[in-house]
Amino acid sequence: MTVRLTEWTSCGGCAAKWGGAPLAALVGQLAEDTDPDLLVGLAPFDDAAVLKLGPGVALVSTTDFFPPLVDEPEDFGAIAAANACSDVFAMGGRVVLALNISAFPEQMPVEVVEAILGAAARVVAEAGGTVAGGHTIRSAEPIFGLAVQGLVDPDRIWTKGGARRGDQLVLSKPIGSGIVLAGASDVAKAEAIAVMRTLNRRAAERLSALPCGPAAVTDVTGFGLAGHAWELAERSAVAVRLDATAIPIYPGALEAAASGVRTGGDARNRTYLGDALASRTSEDLEALAIDPQTSGGLLASVDADDAAALVAEGWWRVGEVVDGRPRVELL
Repeated sequence: MTVRLTEWTSCGGCAAKWGGAPLAALVGQLAEDTDPDLLVGLAPFDDAAVLKLGPGVALVSTTDFFPPLVDEPEDFGAIAAANACSDVFAMGGRVVLALNISAFPEQMPVEVVEAILGAAARVVAEAGGTVAGGHTIRSAEPIFGLAVQGLVDPDRIWTKGGARRGDQLVLSKPIGSGIVLAGASDVAKAEAIAVMRTLNRRAAERLSALPCGPAAVTDVTGFGLAGHAWELAERSAVAVRLDATAIPIYPGALEAAASGVRTGGDARNRTYLGDALASRTSEDLEALAIDPQTSGGLLASVDADDAAALVAEGWWRVGEVVDGRPRVELL
């Protein structure tokens, strides 16, 4: 199509997300977990909410939407859907239902909107669910995402808490998508987009198959690898040590970072981390660890034997859990 979606917006993807610092303060004011069946809510907040429906079954509910970060409508719809479904997978759930959240300029060609919605519906179907409706409004800038519902066993919910000293941290996708899309070559962008379109379903199913399951899980999105690792550390009351040289990086990301490419989320993520980040690595690798991700991989805290098995299957070992006050050490 001749329409270039990124020309319709000022920023896109999870880089458009509010900064973590003001968001955490706002969420703290709203947190009132009064329903005993609300197993995961805002105190503390996690990747999705979880409500117990009855014996052996709980509802996982999440929503995610943003302006375009890529030019092709089908890529945008697929990435938005994979990103929204990811929160359900990060909680250990399975996707069952999704609703579109759409805002498009009235002058946008209808075939562009159809391509976005169609690609999203196909990804949701691949995730195991169905798009059963939604809501669309007029907007000066295009925005798209989904509200996704899933199901999970109340006794097998994954959260950001629970990481244990001695655990290894493993990651299922590379990082650097924000920097790549902002300033790398077209070839590098195409490689990153292909991975961003990929669901975390298989990664979640593999974690679920571990003998004792993961100790803690989150998906890496708008707050970057360092920001989401910090949330895991804070919820688990541990320190997280990341090996910057072991972190998988998209082709072209390091070169773009070295040339000075950054997204708007870089400064917001640094503010969110504050003194919780102790970095002793290069400026370029630090920028990649802070870079906002869209449809990033699962970050899991697992024991050493499980980590070795996952790495043999294509995951990356990116760090470890150690004693100390909650913080992220980037070495």
